[in-house]
Amino acid sequence: MQIPETVKHLIIINVIMFIGTLAIGNGNAFYEWFALYFPQNNAFQPWQIITHMFMHGGAMHILFNMFALWMFGSPVEQALGSNRFVFLYISAGLGAVLLQLGFYYFQYLPNYNSLLESGLTSNSIKQMLATNEVISGVSQYQVTLLKDIFPAYNASMVGASGCIMGVMAAFAMMNPNAELMMIFLPIPIKAKYFIPGIIILDLISGITGQSFFSPSNTAYMAHVGGAVAGFLIMWYWKKNQFNNNRWN
Repeated sequence: MQIPETVKHLIIINVIMFIGTLAIGNGNAFYEWFALYFPQNNAFQPWQIITHMFMHGGAMHILFNMFALWMFGSPVEQALGSNRFVFLYISAGLGAVLLQLGFYYFQYLPNYNSLLESGLTSNSIKQMLATNEVISGVSQYQVTLLKDIFPAYNASMVGASGCIMGVMAAFAMMNPNAELMMIFLPIPIKAKYFIPGIIILDLISGITGQSFFSPSNTAYMAHVGGAVAGFLIMWYWKKNQFNNNRWN
């Protein structure tokens, strides 16, 4: 399959960013600059909302993502054209950010407010979360609350997975009867079942913490957010802009 221009350029950008991650600053500088941190964390910067989409955490991470981008992105770009494909891709990435950060805030805010009500100041809470060291005079109740919100406060996110999940959702809408197979489960499954099934498993993993296929540190809600954004965009375009013959 010939690689369309936009998919090719996205793959090149991701590879360049990955090489930069390995070559500059002992592997840490790019993460500090370009990974997406929780907005309450001092490491957060606005540009990370976009830059994290082109970052990856390891060779297998970028390999699988770029393979999926080529496999699903090529037919989607050929059907939509370059401009709409870019809009879909970035919008899915933003949908991933919105849902994942919303999920983190859902975990963070109730306990953070409880810590404020217990007498701690905002500065002392963030100091303890940033250093993972408890200051004197903190009760066991407050320590428990701090432990509960520590993962959300210190979370960072990298990867194109949210964007690609949006592209996969678009592919399933355009090619519902295309047969797909997992490497470890060589049974053909139609896209209209396969891709929603993956999204449902990601949703279950995000809620329960139980990993099915992905590493335990996967931002599952980002996958779901990207897929939902992709679905909504394609649903709108299909309803309002495209000739039905292009969807057969």
